[in-house]
Parts: sequence; C-alpha cells; structure tokens
Amino acid sequence: MGEQGSSGGKKAAKETKKAVVKKVPEAVQTATTKKAAVKTAAAKKAAAKTAAVKKAPLKKVAVKPPGAESPTALVRRARRINRELAEVFPYAHPELDFENPFQLVVATVLSAQTTDLRVNQTTPALFAKYPTPEDLAAANPEEVEEILRPTGFFRAKTKSVIGLSKALAEDFGGEVPGRLEDLVKLPGVGRKTAFVVLGNAFGRPGITVDTHFQRLVRRWQWTEQSEPEKIEAAVAALFPKSDWTDLSHHVIWHGRRICHARKPACGACPIAPLCPAYGEGETDPEKARKLLKYEKGGFPGQRLNPPQAYLDAGGKAAPPLGAV
Repeated sequence: MGEQGSSGGKKAAKETKKAVVKKVPEAVQTATTKKAAVKTAAAKKAAAKTAAVKKAPLKKVAVKPPGAESPTALVRRARRINRELAEVFPYAHPELDFENPFQLVVATVLSAQTTDLRVNQTTPALFAKYPTPEDLAAANPEEVEEILRPTGFFRAKTKSVIGLSKALAEDFGGEVPGRLEDLVKLPGVGRKTAFVVLGNAFGRPGITVDTHFQRLVRRWQWTEQSEPEKIEAAVAALFPKSDWTDLSHHVIWHGRRICHARKPACGACPIAPLCPAYGEGETDPEKARKLLKYEKGGFPGQRLNPPQAYLDAGGKAAPPLGAV
C-alpha cells in the first residue's frame, strides 16, 4: 500500500509539473500578443495624428533656443524630446530585415557606406545560399562578392562577413555572442554594430551612434563631443539605461525622415519648440512637408518585411532588388 501511494503521489506530481510547463509558453505568448497590440494601437494613434497634422492650418513655429542650460534642464529637455519622438514614431524599429542574430550582425556590417534599403534588397539572396555561419565561412569569396556587389565596397565586405562567420563557427559554436566584448572581436564589428545586435537581437540596452545620431544630438546641443564613444557616454548620462535602445531608434528615425543633414524640415518638425537649431532648415510648413521621407511623406520604407505596426501606421514595404 505504501509503495502504491508513493507511486500515485509521484504520478500526480509529474502531471502537475507537465501542466505547469504547458502553461508557460501560453503565458509568454499572451504577453507577446499584448505587447504587439499595444504597439499596433500606438501606431494607429500616430497615423491618425499625422493625418490630423496634414489637415491642420499651416502655422510657423516661434522657437526660443535654450541659453546656458543647467545639467538638470538639459536632462529634462533631452528626455522630453525622446518622449515626443516616441509619440511620433511608436513603431520605430531597426530598418534592416533579419530573422536571427546572425542575419542581423551580417546585415549591419553590410550597411556601412550604403543604405539599409540596398542591404535589405541584397541579403535575401545571401542568406538563401548561406543560411548559417558555417555555410558562409566555407563560401567561395568570388561568389559572395557577386551577391554583395550592389552594396558597394563588396570585396572588403565579403572579407568581413566571411571572416566573422569563421570566427562564429570556430570560436562561438556557430552562435552570435551576446556580450559586447565578444562581438567587437569579430571582423568588421565595432561598438555601433555590436550595440545594434545587443539591443535588437538580445534585448540588452545600448546606444547606436551612427551618422544620424551624431548629427542630431549635436544639433540639439546634448553634447559638443565629436568622437562616437564620447558622444555615447555623454548621451548615456542623460537617460536611464532602459531607454537607450529605443532612444537610438527614435533619434535615427527622426534624422532619416524629418531632420535631414542638408535641409531639415523645420516647419514640419514635432520637436521644433525644443530645438536650438530651429531655422537651419525650411521653416515654411507647406514646403517642409514636401521634404518628409518614408512613411511621413507617403513613400516606401527601407525594409522589405517591416513589422505590422509600421504598416498599420501607413508605412509601405520596400520593393525587392530589380523591381520597378
């Protein structure tokens, strides 16, 4: 009787354990679904706000550039800018198509000296032929060069992606490492690329200091530094670590769509009252709106496979390579 009771107890415990294990994926799936729903709702709200702005009467913005700000005032202004941009771009995301960390690190390396669009149009053929680090590590360089030719500097990029693939296969078991110190050891991978991978493939906060980010944070007078690592440190001090990845997306998206390098669309800028550089670009609202790019201007974005929230906000998928 004792043995039967013990056996029955163990059986019940196993069944309970199985039930708990089955519930975990459901809980995770529910949380993911809720998060996606929140992003979709925010995207639809942003789309409605954009449509309302387009219909609103045209007005010029009166801006008073900040004088000698105190550190506290700078933090408040910087964080307010980020909050405003989060409302404008609630669907902000990395603009490189990827399905796993390996694809993201390769795509990011390829994005040097070219557009994300051109990379997205090129990587489908690359990953179809070489889906794993081991495959790309053993590839014929000439064949890879031919695929990467549209991205420019294709010989150097071929050397980098084959080199990093060999390093992944030989030193990391074919897996992309999730630590900064390991990522920067890979051929062609610097801090910028590493933080793109950490923030978007592993959920580990990081600031991506690309050309857009450098330009805007200096234009906004968040820092006077000009070296990427010093800019990264200066901006990191203004925000909690949990904000770093999304902050990077917000700033980069704003730089690509509204606050352009040569001719910023100042008259259509949602953060104009907070910008000390207001007036460097076109201030007439109607003329400024014609300068808007991607979903803000009604044109296709850079991803062939963008997130649903982006599409819900009025964004359009980019065409594949060779499409009219």
